[in-house]
Amino acid sequence: MTLGSPKGTPMMTSYPRALTSIVASVSLLAIFLMFASWVLITYPIGSTVQSYFYGGIDHAKEPELSTLVASVTNDKQPSSSLETNNSTVPVSGSQDSAKLEKPADLPTGSDIKEDDGQSMDASATSLQGENAVKSSDITISEKTKDEPAVSSQSGDGSKTNLVDSECDLYHGKWFFDSSGPLYTNNSCPILTQMQNCQGNGRPDKDYENWRWKPSLCELPRFDAKKFLELMRGKTLAFIGDSVARNQMESLLCILWQASIKPLLYHVEVPKNRGSRKMQRWFFRSTNVYIVRIWSSWLVHKTSEAFDFAPTGVDKIHLDAPDEVFMEFIPKFDVVILSSGHWFAKKSVYILNNEIVGGQLWWPDKSQPMKINNIEAFGISVETILTALGTHPNYTGLTVVRSFSPDHYEGGAWNTGGSCTGKVKPALDSELVENGFTNVMHEKQVTGFNRAIKKKTNKSKMRLMDITGVFEYRVDGHPGPYRSPDPNKKTQRGPDGRPPPQDCLHWCMPGPVDTWNEIVLEIIRREFEGSQSSPF
Repeated sequence: MTLGSPKGTPMMTSYPRALTSIVASVSLLAIFLMFASWVLITYPIGSTVQSYFYGGIDHAKEPELSTLVASVTNDKQPSSSLETNNSTVPVSGSQDSAKLEKPADLPTGSDIKEDDGQSMDASATSLQGENAVKSSDITISEKTKDEPAVSSQSGDGSKTNLVDSECDLYHGKWFFDSSGPLYTNNSCPILTQMQNCQGNGRPDKDYENWRWKPSLCELPRFDAKKFLELMRGKTLAFIGDSVARNQMESLLCILWQASIKPLLYHVEVPKNRGSRKMQRWFFRSTNVYIVRIWSSWLVHKTSEAFDFAPTGVDKIHLDAPDEVFMEFIPKFDVVILSSGHWFAKKSVYILNNEIVGGQLWWPDKSQPMKINNIEAFGISVETILTALGTHPNYTGLTVVRSFSPDHYEGGAWNTGGSCTGKVKPALDSELVENGFTNVMHEKQVTGFNRAIKKKTNKSKMRLMDITGVFEYRVDGHPGPYRSPDPNKKTQRGPDGRPPPQDCLHWCMPGPVDTWNEIVLEIIRREFEGSQSSPF
């Protein structure tokens, strides 16, 4: 007795075919869904990602130097006006939540108030320094794009090491690297709009591709995984002005780009644990915090009346560190300091409880000031570094990022200065001497060296001397591309005056990313123990 259908009948052939068809359809659907998910993860749209991660963020106001940009600029109300002396720009805010988790290893502290900037004394730019980095030591590769520069110092180039712990990182060449930047303006959801040059309509992009090469070794491209491994269980804090914010956002943009490609980099998206008290980003897998605290002068500041100085003018106590961040110092493993540009702001200088000078303020012109703003800056550097070097509970690494040069040519920010049209690094013959930058750098180095001699604790101090290196990067600033306003002015007017522009902060991506490659190399040298400390 035959139970099945005869061989060759429809019942024997249709069922297997139907099953095969269903399996094939399901497989194709699964492959399509996997591909679509991969595309969404790998190629996020900046605004979509920002909306997803930052829907509840409080965009707190942050002060901006009117020596750079005196207009009020934010993501929702762009402006190109340069006619106000007090200006603020937005900063990527932090999640303002009553249920914000307090990390066990980092205190929250008191609220940090960020101040409004005022105008720069244009006459200060005429000052000269004696110890500026010589342009003959740092040059631009004039070779064909994509061809690395040859060392500007004597030696056998064939013996160049990839990473040499004794290598001088601050003498070398800029060369064009066609591999491009480490992230894009669309791949970083925390980029401040004023530094989003491509998003603001800048037409050229080559400024993103120039990389720094020390003369006797290679400076590796930033390795996100290596950075987090070296920093495992540690906290890195950026402390200072808006240029510190510029550098912190660069670091986070680099790490964020790595985190959206997990199969390649194995780095997770950081958790925003910040508040109005400080910006904080947490990488759970390695227990790493990236922190930023605003401190415009790094020393104590008050606005109350003092002696013959009235209420309202900032009083800068040059011999007292800024208590706003000093309470956190024992919790930080790496501290990167940024200061200097706010010493062009209207202020009163107090030393040993006595008014000794001021900037854009001095009521009795018949009586000479004891110190000017440049001398005040040098004292402030020595004060804050001495406070860190003698703190009984601080054992971290302090990195002093040297004075960041601006590139206003033909005048100051408010007298026709401009960096419009700069599309590649300057050649030696094109460098414009900036006396104010030179002497501020000199005072900073002097303050650093004096503080080293006073150090009593186990902390380490390193000078990240980028001033001379970045004098060449005239092309790296936002210039007139400071906002997404489609009606902003980007060309000189009929009278020849340039449009309002920012020639101090750095485009992102851009030259500022090199700062963090140097920071990673400094950290590697210290934490891998490959270089003994002379201090």
